[in-house]
Amino acid sequence: MKPVDPRLLRYATASRGFLAVTAAIVLAQTGVVVGFAWSLTHALVGAIEGRPLDELWGHVGVAASLVVVRGLLIAASERVSARGAAAASLQLRAALVSAVGRLGPGWLARRNTASLSLTAGHGLEALDAYFGRYLPQLVATAITMPVLIGTIALADPLSGLTVALTIPLIPLFMVLIGLATRGVQQRQYRTLGRLAARFADTVEGLGTLKAFGRQHRAADSIETITRDYKRETMTVLRVSFLSGFALEFLASISVAIIAVTIGFRLLAGDLSLLVGLFVLLLAPEAYLPLRQVGVQFHAASEGVAATDEIFDALDSARATPNPDAADATPGSTVALHRIRVDRGGRALPEVSLSVGPGELVLVTGPSGVGKSSLVAALLGYAEYDGEVRVDGRVVPHACASVAWAGQRPGLVTGSVAENVSLGASLEPATVIAALADAGASGIDPATALGAGGSGLSGGEAQRVAVARALYRARVTGASVLVLDEPSSALDAATEAHLWTTLRAEADAGRGVLLISHRPSARAIADRVIDLLPPRESRESRESPEFVASADLEATNPGDSRGTEEVRA
Repeated sequence: MKPVDPRLLRYATASRGFLAVTAAIVLAQTGVVVGFAWSLTHALVGAIEGRPLDELWGHVGVAASLVVVRGLLIAASERVSARGAAAASLQLRAALVSAVGRLGPGWLARRNTASLSLTAGHGLEALDAYFGRYLPQLVATAITMPVLIGTIALADPLSGLTVALTIPLIPLFMVLIGLATRGVQQRQYRTLGRLAARFADTVEGLGTLKAFGRQHRAADSIETITRDYKRETMTVLRVSFLSGFALEFLASISVAIIAVTIGFRLLAGDLSLLVGLFVLLLAPEAYLPLRQVGVQFHAASEGVAATDEIFDALDSARATPNPDAADATPGSTVALHRIRVDRGGRALPEVSLSVGPGELVLVTGPSGVGKSSLVAALLGYAEYDGEVRVDGRVVPHACASVAWAGQRPGLVTGSVAENVSLGASLEPATVIAALADAGASGIDPATALGAGGSGLSGGEAQRVAVARALYRARVTGASVLVLDEPSSALDAATEAHLWTTLRAEADAGRGVLLISHRPSARAIADRVIDLLPPRESRESRESPEFVASADLEATNPGDSRGTEEVRA
């Protein structure tokens, strides 16, 4: 583990100010330590020599005052550490959320979301120990230790030489112990991630497991991983105790060597009592920061190990174009340029289309030809070849520029109003208007829904999902409204109401991309793109592969509303 990961300073800018304040406090503490040792030494030597109390009270008062000052500095250091840890954790969480948004749903789908959630929650909370204990001790080692060694060397060169020769033994053992600690700590954290992922998967598939009588095997698997986690936690504790003992032993032996040499030199008359006692008071303080770094290393290693996954995500996001940079102002154009989605080893037709302000573009075709795959590519849920563009700027996905509703409503536990406003601030009047425009005026916004939106029929759930897309478009100003088969569960009257709403949205200046196989949708479309299945030919029968045509043939050229065909 690096003493201070440069990525921490890059992504959590609050840590920079924290380090500067910590350095100032540590420098003040170092001055207090030297002053306290000097004052106490003069008081003790004066008492031994039998000086009057009037002369001693001044030194005793200074020493007592410095003790109070040191206590205040320690309290200030802890307060600064707590605030720095909280600010850095908030910044890292915000940066992670922003990175996930930039990388897109496709990247997230390839990750273990339970493990990532664990890292963003528990892992970042473990940074409190890193900021609160480890970093202050690291700063103290860099500042206090050289100052105290220099002070000891000025007072007694031989003792300074002894400290300088014995102190490197502690970092040597720290490196060896740190390598072992890092390995067991990473294994422990990986096991915790596996436990979280397995538990989440088991809960999600509990119904299927019970249907096939496999729930007991899943429980046994969780129990096995739990035992592994317990065992590795005990290994971490064992290594921590052993390393703490080793560091304390080395520091104690080093101080003892200095004390023995000072004792013999005092007996021989080669050293004054004032200098000898002053050096003896400073020697433990010189070793203390380095000892504490080794001790706090174990407390901080869990948080540092947890941040590796976060830093990897942030580094990946830095190399990815930011879709928010081309974010939608009303009137933006969203385009797919030569997009080809590979679905299960089958290459779908290559498609280019654009949706500009005030346009309603209908994509239609038989099932399985790739209509929903285009939406998945647009939103970043599917891997694709080609380019997604917003106002001509290439982005990995257009999630920030569109409001969409898929074939599955995707409702969650909560009220209907909370589902409609999901991901945005709740505006009751806008929620009611969105429900009415989606043909769901009969649904009470206060209706409570269960898991998965239970409590509504299929058609009602679909209308609530459409209302959510309308709400997001109106509240956030998304340029394009994307709807995938929004009327598949609606009757003819409700469907006609929805088509009227979508036509009104387009006439008001918003782009609309509609995926539908309903013939009635053609009446409201400005352009219709027909995705056709592969053309049966001798070549296609001889080879399982097909080549998609990029030529778009517009029919009815005398009308502003045309039909384009994309045939493989």
